[in-house]
Amino acid sequence: MQVLPDFASLSVEQAEAWDRLWALSPEPTPFTHRLFLTALETSGSAVSKTGWQAHPVLLRDQNDKALAATPLYGKSHSYGEYVFDWAWAQAYEQTGRAYFPKWLIASPFSPVPGSRLLGEEPLARQALAQQLTELAQSSGLSSMHCLFGSKVDHQALSESGWLTRQGVQFHWHNRGYNSFEDFCQTLTQPRRKKIRAERRKVEQAGIRTQVLTGLQITEAQWQFFYDCYEATYLAHGNPPYLKPAFFKEVAKTMPWAWVMALGLDPHDQPVGAALLAHQPAKEQLAAALSNPSEWDFKGGALYGRYWGSLRSIDCLHFELAYYTPMAWAIDHGITRFEGGAQGEHKVWRGFEPVTTQSSHWLAEKQFESAVARFLEREKQGLSGYLSELSDRQPYRNQAS
Repeated sequence: MQVLPDFASLSVEQAEAWDRLWALSPEPTPFTHRLFLTALETSGSAVSKTGWQAHPVLLRDQNDKALAATPLYGKSHSYGEYVFDWAWAQAYEQTGRAYFPKWLIASPFSPVPGSRLLGEEPLARQALAQQLTELAQSSGLSSMHCLFGSKVDHQALSESGWLTRQGVQFHWHNRGYNSFEDFCQTLTQPRRKKIRAERRKVEQAGIRTQVLTGLQITEAQWQFFYDCYEATYLAHGNPPYLKPAFFKEVAKTMPWAWVMALGLDPHDQPVGAALLAHQPAKEQLAAALSNPSEWDFKGGALYGRYWGSLRSIDCLHFELAYYTPMAWAIDHGITRFEGGAQGEHKVWRGFEPVTTQSSHWLAEKQFESAVARFLEREKQGLSGYLSELSDRQPYRNQAS
């Protein structure tokens, strides 16, 4: 198993191997694509100075063919992960031991479920899981974690003795709707009325929306989006995780991956923006990568990621982050729209709760036993929470 120093210095052969394994994975997303991870480094967004030291991993066979890969990081904190282990760190350090640095398998700042152990073959995935476990054991660090992986990833890690933790996100599913209004007709009358009222408020404020993809997005529109994104973070007293250079880079190298929803005032001046990511369907992937100016979106997935506004307009967030992307997804045959981490308010807007998974290896066995007991209690609480969310869902044929 090769543990490499960073993504930016991968050789041509290593880069091609990563790209091939990414495309062959059961659930590839833009957030584990080599170009995305490289841009996080070269922009200074995810580097050792910010607490992320990349160590891309390649697993090879006896003939030196790459069979599997994973984005491994050394972490000096738990920010930007969206699976919260701060309480674990505090409890561990109360025993006089250091929880940080730790190992992390993840896409930085991106709580998007998908393949983390990249590759096609189950046996290669299992071998990678075992060798990662051996690396964790020999490293002397407190722990190794795999966040938001696919079910087969976590199955392989579980077979190597890792603990499994569950979480909840909210995803919207396109069930063959012909239009946004067609979708609304599947909701209960109060929810349908509320959504229409929210959209009407934006319209009455004189705001229209525009959706752009990839190469259609101008440099000025990218800059406006970043101003909005930065303002959202600064309003909460924090600098943004991602630097302007990151978005400039992925706009050039990954145009197939980006969808931008803009809110425009009566003078066609932008007032707010949401940036979403798009993963082409498997059968469209090669076409999207080779010709990002023209391909079929049908069957792909959409991911809500970043949003902001430079003016305070009632319900603009719901319009740009949810309703306009839903309508665009319906028009383009997108099958799934993942609204991002957290947010129960998404439920009555048509997003449904889905279970996510993370896996955790802990070096100290007594501490591991305590965490295992905690995870069992957390799982029971999650079951009750999911039942409660089910009772609140807005669809007519399922409402209680």
